[in-house]
Amino acid sequence: MEEELKCPVCGSLFREPIILPCSHNVCLPCARTIAVQTPDGEQHLPPPLLLPRGPDSDPAASGGAGASGGAVGGAAASGGDHADKLSLHSETDSGYGSYTPSLKSPNGVRVLPTVPAPPGSSAAAARGAACSSLAACSSSSITCPQCHRSASLDHRGLRGFQRNRLLEAIVQRFQQGRGAAPGASAATMVAVCQLCDRTPPEPAAALCEQCDVLYCASCQLKCHPSRGPFAKHRLVQPPPPPAPPEPAPVAPGAGGGCKSPGGAGGGAARKFPTCPEHDLENYSMYCVSCRSPVCYVCLEDGRHAQHEVKPLGAAWKQHKAQLSQALNGVSDKAKEAKEFLVQLKNILQQIQENGLDYEACLVAQCDALVDALTRQKAKLLTKVTKEREHKLKMVWDQINHCTLKLRQSTGLMEYCLEVIKENDPSGFLQISDALIKRVQVSQEQWVKGALEPKVSAEFDLTLDSEPLLQAIHQLDFLQMKCRVPPAPLLQLEKCCTRNNSVTLAWRTPPFTPSPADGYVLELDDGDGGQFREVYVGKETLCTIDGLHFNSTYNARVKAFNSSGVGPYSKTVVLQTSDVAWFTFDPNSGHRDIILSNDNQTATCSSYDDRVVLGTAAFSKGVHYWELHVDRYDNHPDPAFGVARASVAKDMMLGKDDKAWAMYVDNNRSWFMHCNSHTNRTEGGVCKGATVGVLLDLNKHILTFFINGQQQGPTAFSHVDGVFMPALSLNRNVQVTLHTGLEVPTSLGRPKLTGN
Repeated sequence: MEEELKCPVCGSLFREPIILPCSHNVCLPCARTIAVQTPDGEQHLPPPLLLPRGPDSDPAASGGAGASGGAVGGAAASGGDHADKLSLHSETDSGYGSYTPSLKSPNGVRVLPTVPAPPGSSAAAARGAACSSLAACSSSSITCPQCHRSASLDHRGLRGFQRNRLLEAIVQRFQQGRGAAPGASAATMVAVCQLCDRTPPEPAAALCEQCDVLYCASCQLKCHPSRGPFAKHRLVQPPPPPAPPEPAPVAPGAGGGCKSPGGAGGGAARKFPTCPEHDLENYSMYCVSCRSPVCYVCLEDGRHAQHEVKPLGAAWKQHKAQLSQALNGVSDKAKEAKEFLVQLKNILQQIQENGLDYEACLVAQCDALVDALTRQKAKLLTKVTKEREHKLKMVWDQINHCTLKLRQSTGLMEYCLEVIKENDPSGFLQISDALIKRVQVSQEQWVKGALEPKVSAEFDLTLDSEPLLQAIHQLDFLQMKCRVPPAPLLQLEKCCTRNNSVTLAWRTPPFTPSPADGYVLELDDGDGGQFREVYVGKETLCTIDGLHFNSTYNARVKAFNSSGVGPYSKTVVLQTSDVAWFTFDPNSGHRDIILSNDNQTATCSSYDDRVVLGTAAFSKGVHYWELHVDRYDNHPDPAFGVARASVAKDMMLGKDDKAWAMYVDNNRSWFMHCNSHTNRTEGGVCKGATVGVLLDLNKHILTFFINGQQQGPTAFSHVDGVFMPALSLNRNVQVTLHTGLEVPTSLGRPKLTGN
């Protein structure tokens, strides 16, 4: 509570605290130091606020408002316009305007020098004249040191602010509770420097009479040197601490000097508060508009005639109840704060304990790594030792073998030289053949490679330690507890559609602390249905084939790791092609089928009918394609239609249950499915003819056209499933496929079918 009882300016316990319009408190002596005088040329209120206040603004009334207004009233009577500038309070507010000073002291408010003392007067008299001049020479203002809001003073000066008697009483009780009398506390107070940055401020060593600012020794050297403009300023000893006041009442007009903290002697009973403007009148009512207690005389003089007024006791109880209710909320918050502090202290203890546990775990893990590395080192050294012993053995064996052979060869060579020296021809011839064979055998023993080392001195053992070193350098805490990968970012510039396939690309956000082990790509059904998984893996680029044409698909991707699955990415919308572009599929056709022209032209090398399929598959929508007859010899029967992927490729299209086709010669056509021939229709094909196939999977029907005219009725109905364009032909026919065609809107009327 002690911080609540200290003045924000001097940092000491409040002395004669006054209440500023912003509801903050400040000592009356400190208020005199932070009050500023505004020159006449620096008026801060607009002209409408400077107009006369009405009947109560009469200069004579201002001068006779109380016994303490003598000089001020006279000044007001002598100059009505100047008095209006000084009287700024109205009947509907607290009586104070606003003004923000331009220069500020370290405490956040501007401190200007007071009026110079007349010749021959003392410093105290000069300061008294300065306080009086706040209401006599020009308009004045004071800035709150806490919220920095400024308020203008009226003709009463600082006496216009209410004294906080309750705060004075609490300060007295606080001092008595600490075992120090109020008078003793005031007597031991020491003036402190007003410009010090230290906490607490240094004791004041000098007071400038012109600036009216207290300086310590160091601040005086820095901020007030004895040269330049300050050379003529007079520095005196700081004033002594204020003496305890007398218990006698003080006249209302004597508002000049500083008073004691309590306003009464330490042992005297507290005086019941009276109205400062009407002596001997006790407070009896409370003005809600002015937010201040008033007496009956204040109500009778008309200043509060239009204001809401309540009995003092009722207002006191009401405000006490409001304060108690507000304190309950603060008490609950304080209780929560205490519990939170206990929680934080428990967290501190847990952090200490967990830190020790993690340190022990880290040491154990690193020791295990060192042990594993030591064991592997021993294994590798054993391998090196075995390799070295093997090489040494091989070399020693080769040395011994070569030494033995060399000894034998040398002995034989010396013996042969001795034989050659003999002059006995018959004896030489008796042994020469045998010697020659022995020499040849000895020479043959030194075959190619016998004089080459069997092993190399180099060790063919290379230890690849780079991955391990990188792993050691990258060894760090994963910090993946309850951390899943973030949502991947779709790379829209790489996402595209082609025909009935879509390609999507994505990447992990930069600076991701939680790496992904893989990704899950989901796609809906192209009709706003539920998503389904179409890819799971580590790649960040995926192409999905076999989708519906002219459909809109929604795609999204998410990442996963050992901690779980992360959130989904943003959804990307992809539109497949309106019409189908496709060719003949060389992988699905019979081996006798011959494709050319980028797989758009087909013929056959066999006299038997062979089947080839297209590269597209249809399951919904309306699709149309045409086949142009490039060659037609010896009246063959080509068949055009659709089929399943498992259709038989070595017979005419439509003979099994996997195909729906129209086969045609040069005079007529038939529809065929499951080897059932139906709807013979006059009109065939020849070289240059065009056959059109219309597959409407919305209506589930299949229709054929020849040269723009519908060939017979609707060929097949109730067509449902996945179909691929199909064709069967032999070597007498060659056709070219045309795709990417819009569905024709005007088609010829169907030809009548024959019997």
